[in-house]
Amino acid sequence: MLKRVWPGSGGRRWRARRVVNLAGAVVVSALLLGVLGFGYGAIPALGPVLDPGRGAWTSATGGQPVSSQWLHVPGLAGPVTVSYTKQGLASISAGSTHDVFLALGYVHAKFRLSELDAERRLGKGRLAQLAGPSDLSSDEFELRLGLLRTARNEWARTTGASRAALIAYSQGVNDDIAEVRASGDWPALFSLSGQYPRDWTPVDSLVVQGVLTQELDYTTGPLDMALIDKSLGSAHTADWFPTTAGNTQTPYDPGPYVKLPLTPVAPDAASSVPLAVTTGAGTTGAGTTGAGITGAGTTRAGGSAASLTAAVAPAGSPGGGGGAGDAGTRSDDSTAAGAASVLAQLSQLLPTQTHHYPDSNAWAANGPAVKGGGALLGGDPHLPQTLPSVWFEVSLSAPGYQAAGVSVPGMPGVLLGHNKNIAWSLTDTQNSATFYYKEQVRGSQYYWRGEWRPLTVVHYSIPVRGGATRQLTVRITDHGPIMSQAGQTMAVDWMGNVPSGDLGALLGLNTASNFTQFKTALAGWHAPTQNFVYADAAGNIGVFAPGYFPQVPAGCQPWLPMSGAGGCDITGVIPDQAVPQAYDPPSHLIATDNQRPVGADYPYYVGTAYDFYDPGYRAAHAYAALRAAEPLTADSIAKLQNDVTDPLASRLLPAVTSALSSAGLSGADKDAAALLSSWHGSTDQGSAAASLWWTFWNDYLTTVFNPWWKSAKVPVSRDRIDLAVGPGIAPLAEDLEAWTLGDQSNAAFAGPSGHGPGSAQAAIAAAFKTTVSRLSTKLGGEPASWTWGRLHSRSFPSITGADGLGYGPRPAGGDPYTEDAADGGLDAKTGPSWRMIASLGLGYQWTDVTGPVYRSDAASLGATKFTADAPYVYAIGAYPGGQSENPASPWYDNLVPLWWDGQYLAIPDPGSTAGAVTWRLDG
Repeated sequence: MLKRVWPGSGGRRWRARRVVNLAGAVVVSALLLGVLGFGYGAIPALGPVLDPGRGAWTSATGGQPVSSQWLHVPGLAGPVTVSYTKQGLASISAGSTHDVFLALGYVHAKFRLSELDAERRLGKGRLAQLAGPSDLSSDEFELRLGLLRTARNEWARTTGASRAALIAYSQGVNDDIAEVRASGDWPALFSLSGQYPRDWTPVDSLVVQGVLTQELDYTTGPLDMALIDKSLGSAHTADWFPTTAGNTQTPYDPGPYVKLPLTPVAPDAASSVPLAVTTGAGTTGAGTTGAGITGAGTTRAGGSAASLTAAVAPAGSPGGGGGAGDAGTRSDDSTAAGAASVLAQLSQLLPTQTHHYPDSNAWAANGPAVKGGGALLGGDPHLPQTLPSVWFEVSLSAPGYQAAGVSVPGMPGVLLGHNKNIAWSLTDTQNSATFYYKEQVRGSQYYWRGEWRPLTVVHYSIPVRGGATRQLTVRITDHGPIMSQAGQTMAVDWMGNVPSGDLGALLGLNTASNFTQFKTALAGWHAPTQNFVYADAAGNIGVFAPGYFPQVPAGCQPWLPMSGAGGCDITGVIPDQAVPQAYDPPSHLIATDNQRPVGADYPYYVGTAYDFYDPGYRAAHAYAALRAAEPLTADSIAKLQNDVTDPLASRLLPAVTSALSSAGLSGADKDAAALLSSWHGSTDQGSAAASLWWTFWNDYLTTVFNPWWKSAKVPVSRDRIDLAVGPGIAPLAEDLEAWTLGDQSNAAFAGPSGHGPGSAQAAIAAAFKTTVSRLSTKLGGEPASWTWGRLHSRSFPSITGADGLGYGPRPAGGDPYTEDAADGGLDAKTGPSWRMIASLGLGYQWTDVTGPVYRSDAASLGATKFTADAPYVYAIGAYPGGQSENPASPWYDNLVPLWWDGQYLAIPDPGSTAGAVTWRLDG
C-alpha cells in the first residue's frame, strides 16, 4: 500500500539534515560576510550588512516555526484565511478571486522572496547588478533573446481575468515587500549584497513565466546540427540523425491524422518588438533601466507557402540562393562559424537556461483499467531539482474558483493539480520550436523579401556590481534578435518570443469541468508546447498538446540554420484540431513520457529525432507496466513513479549477454558478465549489474561512434552536452539499439577507415572489456562490489550555489531512462521535481477517513458512513524540497525524505482547513 506517513528513520535523517543546514548557513554566511563586508578585488565592501541590529543577522527570523497570527494586508477587500499543515502545505480561502490571488502573492513572498527576485533578475538581465561581472554573459544573452521585451508585449495584450489576477498577485507580493522594508528584516541575499528588491509588477510575473518557457523550450539543435553536418557530411548526418527514429516508438496519438490548413502566426511572434515603437529613452519598468528603440519594426505575414517561396531573392542578389532551393547542400564554413559563435555564448550560461533533456512523465487510465472504475492520473515533471524548489504547494478557494496542487512562485494560479471535477499534469512535447536564420546585413539594414529593410535596434544599460555599467545594443530582424555576427550573422526565431496567453489558459483550465472546456481554455497557450494530460470525475481521460508547432515551406531544412531572405520563413502553425491529442482511447491508457507523440505518417513537421524526444524507452515501459498491473489503483501509479528499471537494458540484455558468452572472456571480465546475465534491469543503488550496464552503455556508444567523431573532427568543445558522444544524444542511442537488435553488421561498426570492430558482437565485447577495466581501476575489488550507489548519486543544490545549503550528494538508484529519472550525470541534479497521483470518480465518499472508497467496497463498510453518489477527486503528492527558502526554517528541506522514500501527502482540498496553524489576513 501507499505510504503516507513519516517513517521514524526519515524523521531522524531530516533532523540531522536540519542541523547540517544550520551549520552550512553559518559557514556560508561567514564566508559571504568576510568577502562582502571587507571587499575583495572588484567587489566593494558592504559594511552596513554587518550591523547586528540589521543586515545578515536578522535573516534568521524567517527560520522560526510558523505560528498562528493576525496579519494586516492592505490590498485585500475582505478577510482571508491561510492554513498550513505541519509540513507547511498551504491552503488559502478568500471571498473573491482578487483576494485569493493577492494572498497567494503575499504567501509566496513570505516564503520565497529571494527566489522571486532571483528569477526576475535572471529573465530581465539584472544578475550582474547583484553578483558582478561573472553574470554579464547571462544578462547579455537574456536581453538579446528578449524575455523582457516579450513580457512587456504580453502585458500590453493582457485583459480581463488574467490582467486582474496579475495585478492582485503583484499587490500581494508588494504588501510583503512593504512589511519587510518597514522592519528592515530582509532575507540574507539582500542584506549581504545591499541590493534590495523593487516593487513587483505584472511584467515581472510574465518574465518569470518566460524563464520557465526558456528552460523547457529554447534549444540549440539547428546550431549543433550545422556543426555535425559540416563535420560528418550530409550522408552520415541524414542516416544517423533521421526525422523519425529507427527504433520502436510508442506514440500516444497513433492516428489516423488529418491535414488541415495552417493557422497564421501572430504578428511580432519572432521579434517581440514592443507594440509602441519609440525613439529615445523608451519606457521604464520597475527594476529595469530604459530601453531606447529605433528603426521601423516589422511584423510577420501569415501568408501561404507558395507566396513566401516566391519571395526568395534571385540568384546574384544579396542573400540569394539560400531559400527553399538549397535543401541538399552541406553546411558551409560561414554557417558553421556562426553556429559556433552562438554556442560559445551559450556555453557561458547555466545549463538550465537552455533545454537539453527530455523531461516528465504523465499517465492516465480509466474504465476497466482502473479498480472500481473511474479514472487515475499520475504526473511527475522532471526538472532541475533545487532548494528551494521551482514549486510551492497550495490549495486555493474562492467563489467560482477552486484549485489545488503546485504553483510557481512569481505566478498566480495552480500549474499542476486538480479542482473539484478534473485533474491534470504536463510533460514537454519536445517539438522543434527554435529556428535559426542566416541574415544578410549591411550597416543598419537587413535583406528580406527582395529589399533592404531597417533593423530594429534596442539599447540596454546593464549595471554591474563592482564594475562599470555595460551598454548592450540588440538588433532585430523580422525573424527575431540577431544572436551573433561572427562568421555568419545569425538570428533566432523562437516560439517563446510569441506573446502567449499562458496565464489565461491556466486560469481557464483551473476552473474547467470537462474535456471540451479544458481544450477551449488552452487555445491561447502558444509556448512552451506541452502535453496536458487530463482525467475527470466522470471517468474520462485525454491528452492535448497546445502550442505553436511552426511550419516552413517544403524544401527548407528547419533542423539547420536557414536563409533569412524570406523563402524559408515560418508560414504558420499546426491548427489546434490537428495537434497531437487523444481522448478516451480504446486501451483505456495514456502515457506521455516525452516520446515523439505521433507516428511517422503525421502530415506536419514536429522536429527530428535530435529534438530531445525521449528515445521512447520510458513510454514503452509505462504502457507495459500499467497493462500488467490492471486493474490499477493509486498504489500502481506510485510504484511506477518510483520504478528504477532501465527499459533499454531490458531490451538489449539478451543480445549483449549472447555476444559476451561467445567472446571467450576470463577473470574479472567473465565474473562481470555473469552479473549481467542474471540481472533484470533494476538500477537500484545496491546493484553491481547497474554499474556495469550504464558504464558499458556509454563505452559501447563511444566504441562505435567516437572514431567517426574524431576522424571528422566534430567540434565537441563547442557544446559538450549536445555534441559529445553519449546517452545524451538520443538519435545515437536509438541507432545503436536498432542496429544491435536488427542490423549487427551495419557499416557504422566498421569505423571511418575500416579499422573498427566490424560488428555489433565485436563492439560489445570490446566495450565491455573497457568497462571492466575502468570500474576495476575506479572502484577496486571484485565486480560484485561495484554497486551503483558507489558511482551514482542525487543532489538537490541550493539556488545560491552554496554546497552547505544543498542536499546531497546521496547514493541513489535510477538513470536517465528509468521512470524515476536521474539525469545530469553520475551526480544527478535533474529528475521528478513533483510527484502527484489523483483518483477521480463518481462514487461514495467515506466520511470517517481521507480518500475515496470504491463503489464495490461500499456495501461491506456500511451505507451510513457514506455520502451520496457524487463526484470526487482525491490527490496526493510530494516534491523534494520544502515550502521555505530559509535554510534555518523547519520547512526548508523537510519534504525531501518523504519524496526520497517514495511517500506522499494528501494535497489539501480547496476550501478546507489544512492544519492547526492559521493566518487571518485582513485589509
